[in-house]
Amino acid sequence: MPDYATRRTLMVDTQIRPSDVTKFPIIDAMLSVPREAFVPRDKREAAYMGENIELGGGRVLLEPRTFAKMLDALEISGDELVLDVGAALGYSSAVIARMAEAVVAVEDDETRAEEAQGLLTEHHADSVILHVGPLAEGAPEHGPYDVIIVEGGVEELPEALDDQLKEGGRIAVLFQENALGTVRIGHKHKGRINWRFGFNAGAPVLPGFGKQDAFAL
Repeated sequence: MPDYATRRTLMVDTQIRPSDVTKFPIIDAMLSVPREAFVPRDKREAAYMGENIELGGGRVLLEPRTFAKMLDALEISGDELVLDVGAALGYSSAVIARMAEAVVAVEDDETRAEEAQGLLTEHHADSVILHVGPLAEGAPEHGPYDVIIVEGGVEELPEALDDQLKEGGRIAVLFQENALGTVRIGHKHKGRINWRFGFNAGAPVLPGFGKQDAFAL
């Protein structure tokens, strides 16, 4: 039987800590949540590799380093509400739930969302609310949010997500331009998100997050 606990420790020691992510809540959460349980069964051997895991339909589970560095920059606290866009089978939400007061996980695939709900319940992520609907629409009925994290590539951030971020809130987005991807961290001030560079990364662009074609007359 694969020793996933040892692989999880190696992931943290060789991918997370060397990326300057050392905050205890992040390390503890990523050591505690079994990543292999939240990927398709035929992908479990790759669960702890330092790369995005293909989920089908252009969707991925972000590599551990990218996800951890996003969490590090967001500095989530225990009294905050987090919107997790593109939660897939629920790994990211299960990790975030160990740091935040509550998480709203958005997934657009009903079958995947149903499986995610079962996994989150099995692994006692009771503070996660699963919302099924278009990723680009978020979950306005549960917001506004202290923190938003987007689990995939973005060419343009949908206005709906901008609107759901609280004044003073933070957002982590992997902006993808052709082959070049950069994670940026946004802070909302006076109704506007101000962005700063975080680090380089890459992921496929999520449905509904591509650039809208402009029509000229």
